[in-house]
Amino acid sequence: MKPQKYDRRSFLRKSALAGGAATGAVLAAPAVLAQSPIVMKMQTSWPASDIWDEFAKDYGRRVEEMSGGRLKIDVLPAGAVVAAFQVLDAVNDGLLDAAHSVPVYWYGKNKAASLFGTGPVFGGSATTMLSWFYEGGGAELYRELTQDIMGLDIVGYMGFPMFAQPFGWFKGEVNTVADLQGFKYRTVGLAADLMQKLGMSVAQLPGGEIVPAMERGVIDAFEFNNPTSDRRFGAQDVATNYYLSSYHQASESFEFLFSRTFLEDLDPDLQAILKYAVEAASTANTAKAMRQYSTDLAELQEAGVNVKRTSKEILDAQLKAWDELIPELEQDEFMKRCLDSQREWVEKVAYYELMNAPDYALAFEHYFPGKLAL
Repeated sequence: MKPQKYDRRSFLRKSALAGGAATGAVLAAPAVLAQSPIVMKMQTSWPASDIWDEFAKDYGRRVEEMSGGRLKIDVLPAGAVVAAFQVLDAVNDGLLDAAHSVPVYWYGKNKAASLFGTGPVFGGSATTMLSWFYEGGGAELYRELTQDIMGLDIVGYMGFPMFAQPFGWFKGEVNTVADLQGFKYRTVGLAADLMQKLGMSVAQLPGGEIVPAMERGVIDAFEFNNPTSDRRFGAQDVATNYYLSSYHQASESFEFLFSRTFLEDLDPDLQAILKYAVEAASTANTAKAMRQYSTDLAELQEAGVNVKRTSKEILDAQLKAWDELIPELEQDEFMKRCLDSQREWVEKVAYYELMNAPDYALAFEHYFPGKLAL
C-alpha cells in the first residue's frame, strides 16, 4: 500500500472532519455537511492599490464559489508577510500557502525564470507563450526548473496573458537609440540585460518603489506594466512622455504559486479547483484589463501625458540586442532547451496566427479615422 503523508495541517483538518462524522451519528444529515473552511494565505507581489491586487482577489472569489465555501483564500498585498520579490521563498518555506506574482521576480535566483514570460520575442504574443506553457511543453520545463534544478517545494500555473508592456516613461522625448544613452532605467529580469545593451544602466525595483526612486534621482526613466498600474502609483507625476510598444516584456503572464505540500494534502477536487480557477481568472482578468487599461490610458492623455508609439529604430535595436543576448543565454543547457522549445512553438503557431489575422489596424482606421496617428 502507498503510505499516507500527514503533516500538522493535514492532521488538524482530518481530525475536524472525523469529529464531524462522529457527531453525525446523532445529528441530522445537514449537520454532517457543516465544516469549517480551509483558509489559504496567499500574498501577492503588488500593493493593495494596484489593479493586480484586484486580479488576485478575482481568483480568490472564484475558488471560494467553485468550492462551495470549503476553500477560502486570504489575499494579502506585498509586504504583509514578505517583500514583493520574496514570495517564492515564502511559499517554499511554508510561510505562505500560495502567491500571486511573476517568474521574473525570482530571476536573481535563476536567470531561466525570465524565460517563463519575459524572454525573447520570436514573433508570438503573450497568448502564444501562455499556450506554449500549457500545450507546447512549457509546463514540464517549468516543473523541471523549479522542482528538479532548484529543489523547490512549489507547484506553479500561469494565467492572464498580459498585453505587451510599454517601453515606459521618460521626462523627455526618446526617438533614437542615441537618445537612450546613459539613462538610469527601471525594469526587471532579462529586460535588464537587454536595456544595458542599448546603453542604459538598470535598477531592478518592485513597482511600489519606482516613483520614490524617480523623485530621489536613483532612476530617470522606467517601465512597470500597464496604464492602470502606472497611473495608480503616480507615474504621470514624475514623467510625462509615455511610450507604448516594446519587445522587452511582450509575452508575460501571472504566476500562481502554491506550496506543493499544502496542495497535495487537499482533497483531489479542491486541488483541481485551485488549478482550473487559474484559467477562469485568466479570462476574467483579461476582460477587466481591456476595460480598465483603455480607460486609464485615455485619462492619462486627457491629463496631458504625451502618449506615443516607440520608434521603429528603437524596436529594431531591441531585436538586435536580443540577438546578442540569446547566444549568451544558450550557454546554459537548460535555457537552450527552453529557447529551442519556444522557437519551435512560435514558428509553428505564430505562423498560423499571423497568416490568418486580418489587418485590425486597417479596420480600426476605417471606422475611427485619424485616431491611431499619435
